[in-house]
Amino acid sequence: MASQETTKKVTLKPLGNRVLAQRLEQEETLKGGIILPDTAKKKQETAKVIAVGPGIQTKEGKSIPVSVQVGDTILMDKYSGQEVSLNDEEFVIIRSDDIIAIIN
Repeated sequence: MASQETTKKVTLKPLGNRVLAQRLEQEETLKGGIILPDTAKKKQETAKVIAVGPGIQTKEGKSIPVSVQVGDTILMDKYSGQEVSLNDEEFVIIRSDDIIAIIN
């Protein structure tokens, strides 16, 4: 029997050196059992890469690809990017320059 995995079908393709990512959820309960409301939570700096643009081209026509791949977990600037809602899910489109590191 074939595996019945449900895969996310993203209909948004970033252009240039942009990356579509989804912020990873942070823990909602503190050590003392206090639950934070959504308005009190800080923005998460880690995200999973969902789609990657083709990169940019130099004046000479040489292609410079984006250095991350789909599925990578990244560390990004806290307030960078454009937040988008797609299929009732929240995503952020960021420039590859705003990616600080790839988390292994």
